[in-house]
Amino acid sequence: MKRQTELAGVWSGTLTAGTLRLPLVLRFTRQPDGSYTATLDSPNQGAFGIPASAVQVEAERVVVRFEAIGGEFTATISPDGKQLTGTWRQSGGEYPLTLTRGELPKPKRPQEPQPPFPYRTEEVRIPNRKAKIELAGTLTLPEGKPPFAAVVLLTGSGAHNRDEEIFGHKPFLVIADYLTRAGYATLRMDDRGVGNSGGDFRRATTLDFAEDALAAVAYLRTRKEIDRKRIGLLGHSEGALVGAIAAANAPREVAFLIMLAGTGVPGEQILYRQAELIARKANLAEPLIERNRAIQQRVFEILKRERDDQKAEQAIYEALVNMLGASAQLSAAQQHALRAEARNYVSPWFRTFLQLDPATYLRRVRCPVLVLNGELDLQVDPDQNLPAIERALREGGNKRFTIRRLPGLNHLFQRARTGLITEYAEIEETFNPDALQLIRQWLDETVGK
Repeated sequence: MKRQTELAGVWSGTLTAGTLRLPLVLRFTRQPDGSYTATLDSPNQGAFGIPASAVQVEAERVVVRFEAIGGEFTATISPDGKQLTGTWRQSGGEYPLTLTRGELPKPKRPQEPQPPFPYRTEEVRIPNRKAKIELAGTLTLPEGKPPFAAVVLLTGSGAHNRDEEIFGHKPFLVIADYLTRAGYATLRMDDRGVGNSGGDFRRATTLDFAEDALAAVAYLRTRKEIDRKRIGLLGHSEGALVGAIAAANAPREVAFLIMLAGTGVPGEQILYRQAELIARKANLAEPLIERNRAIQQRVFEILKRERDDQKAEQAIYEALVNMLGASAQLSAAQQHALRAEARNYVSPWFRTFLQLDPATYLRRVRCPVLVLNGELDLQVDPDQNLPAIERALREGGNKRFTIRRLPGLNHLFQRARTGLITEYAEIEETFNPDALQLIRQWLDETVGK
């Protein structure tokens, strides 16, 4: 029982698997009957509070299972009660993992702005009457004489708060602070269903997020501090596509568009290239790369053929099991994880993103456009997307665009070595200063303060 008392609390460490370094946090809580519950945080993946399906403690031996992700941690408590040394098992792999008492050290983020700020900050509610929801956001208003040009910030894929917080970074907080100090108003929002915003993120698609973007523009047009003729959109990753859709659908309301790591080809092509680039950069074996591509193709074929979600989910699950190994060889936790993966594939967002063609909307964008992509971006390949974006804008007759490939920057616009996702949290830089300056200069030349 002494060991059980020593187990309660917070334990943290870093899992290393090849080039992957993944900080993990285990939180144990002792129940009145002496048993334990636990949760897992993986901050770099934006995953917090994953519940353990079972916690077994026998003398100095601890086994924690996470059925939702198909993971298991088996460890031994050190004699002094300060370390858990053992093995993490997931997806057929085994990795050494040592946890020590206490939280992970807070990562260094020197660019993160700290109050007091030399500008006005206001918490606002943005009505989207079409969706019958309200979005929560932060409006920043610079010093000086209004009305101001304004920039609406649009987050990338996944459920994000208004700062687009990811891997311990807050890129939208950094961008909003920089632009406001430069004389521009900004509005950043929690995604629908995230933070203080209403709505259901799980049922939302890229097209819904474009409606949210236009709701933000409509809100800004009601503010006396904002110049109605100089309201534009800045979107990152999927947010750039959201911005293009919104600009195409409301050419009189959107005065400019800034696309950061934006896509120019349909989602299916993005995902094929993304998986291949990341796998090759991580030095995965060629047979594994080919197998992953075959799995993607099979899943996408099912989604395009089968419109019924339940039938599609079952077919995808069976395909995953058959291509990864016979069901008899998969543990219950692994089967559960594959079920969850199949369920994600049939979500409204994924079905929409897979076939949505950005060119359809880019041809209809009439406002000035700034397109920036990092040279080391493995998630949105500049070689694949920049030519497609330029072609679509030209086909639509838009001559007011600037396209730049920025050397040495990754998908988050950090100065990077490889561009791999595993670097994102390790890099102290949140958003490259040269990229920030380029955005400001373009704004000054295009819309002015």
